[in-house]
Amino acid sequence: MSLPAPILARQHEIMSEYFRKLDQHLSEVEGGKVETMFGVKEFAEMLHIHPTHLSNTIKHVTGKSPCEVFEEKLCEVAKTLLRDTNRSIADVAATMTYDPSNFTKFFKRYAGVTPSAYRQQLFQERIA
Repeated sequence: MSLPAPILARQHEIMSEYFRKLDQHLSEVEGGKVETMFGVKEFAEMLHIHPTHLSNTIKHVTGKSPCEVFEEKLCEVAKTLLRDTNRSIADVAATMTYDPSNFTKFFKRYAGVTPSAYRQQLFQERIA
């Protein structure tokens, strides 16, 4: 069963706005301007919709939950910050509002390696 065109258009509008707000928030995270991470509830409030509606819509359109999308993008920000070897891993963790231990767990879950191992891989690629 397919959805009527106006509903599909609204779903894509919600998705686009979510991605725009998410990218803006992650840019602020990367710039060290954020003390707390937003969750689905905060993004839904910004979009003036219920968190369940946001979750269902993003899942329907992308096949992923808003949290999955957020964490994938957050991992990319972490990788960008870790490329700056002048910053300690603890500093990167703090910028991303994590303590170092939880940051390492988060990063390993999404990148498959610890932040230290990721930096080592980058170093190996540079000298190869």
